Amino acid sequence: MSDTSRSQSNSTFPTPKPPSRRGVRIAGVIALVVIVVVVILGLATRVFEAKHLKTWTDDQNVPTVNVATPEQKGAGASLQLPGRIEAYTQAPMYARTGGYLKSWKVDIGGKVKAGQLLAEIETPDLDQQLLQAKADLASAQANESLAATTAKRWQAMLASDSVAKQEVDEKTGDYTAKRALANAAKANVDRIEATKGYARIVAPFDGVVTARNTDVGALINEGSSGGGQPLFVVSDVSKLRVYVQVPQTFVPSIPAGATAQLTVPEYPGRMFTAKVDASAQAVNASSGSTLLQLSVDNADGKLMPGSFTNVQFKLDANAAGLRVPASALIFDASGLHLATVGSDNRVTFKTVTIQHDYGKTVEIGSGISANDRVIDSPPDGLVDGDQVKISQPQAKDKPDAKA
Repeated sequence: MSDTSRSQSNSTFPTPKPPSRRGVRIAGVIALVVIVVVVILGLATRVFEAKHLKTWTDDQNVPTVNVATPEQKGAGASLQLPGRIEAYTQAPMYARTGGYLKSWKVDIGGKVKAGQLLAEIETPDLDQQLLQAKADLASAQANESLAATTAKRWQAMLASDSVAKQEVDEKTGDYTAKRALANAAKANVDRIEATKGYARIVAPFDGVVTARNTDVGALINEGSSGGGQPLFVVSDVSKLRVYVQVPQTFVPSIPAGATAQLTVPEYPGRMFTAKVDASAQAVNASSGSTLLQLSVDNADGKLMPGSFTNVQFKLDANAAGLRVPASALIFDASGLHLATVGSDNRVTFKTVTIQHDYGKTVEIGSGISANDRVIDSPPDGLVDGDQVKISQPQAKDKPDAKA
């Protein structure tokens, strides 16, 4: 190739120039800036995540609690207690004389009137005793008559000085003794006749025969000292008594004259109204309760003596009492407390007293106010000043319109 051709070729493709030092420095600075920014961003991210993790951990350490506001009820709560129904008047009929049952006239469930004959007892032994007593009375009366005649004659002879005064006094004393023996024999006859009258068992008042524990020919023993069953039981069921044991705490809330509602298993859904008649005015040491007596009208005869009943009292509301859930109470060695939450969401324990216990709720007599926020079912380990979070009630989803 000629020199002319080489010169033309070099002029078409120029030789590149080497990079300048300034450009290299600028590129290095840019790379360094990028590296620094990346490092700073990485460190900032780690610091933010560490702070977020600490905040999340602290939040998890703060317990979440449910709070309840003390309620002041306008109406009193109901108190339900078991009770038993008894006849207003009940008389067990025991025999006052021994013998054999001759006949009975009224069976269980029969209505009787006062004085109506229930049964007759055959008394052969007593009949013989009565005959003997009458014979003894006749003998004593004859001796009395003779002694009276003798004493009168001796007193007449004393007027003529035919006999000594000592002998007259002896005859008069003998007459007095014979008269006393005649009176004793007469009293014995009256006693046996009165006992014979008890061979007829009659109803003491109007009522219903609720028990018959004998039959014709049965051996009848006198009295009830042997612990045997009564021959008959007559009960007045037109009005009944209801006995119920009321806890000592509620006795002042149920005065005499208060009303109660009764329910019995045989009539579900039906209510009977009873009235408080009296209180025992004493507390049973073993049960801590007081016996109350109520009366209930039973003109229709639906209620039965001896049956179980559920007694429901309506208690008056206490204007000063505040009710909280029973699950909010805290019992410990220092007494009874409630945990409350202040405006700063910190716990404060307050000592309280219970005025009434209604089961699921209790009425607080003192220690809290109506504006306090009470922790329901407080977790273990809470102390005064602990920070807590209040649980928010979850909103219920609205039902689908199409559904």
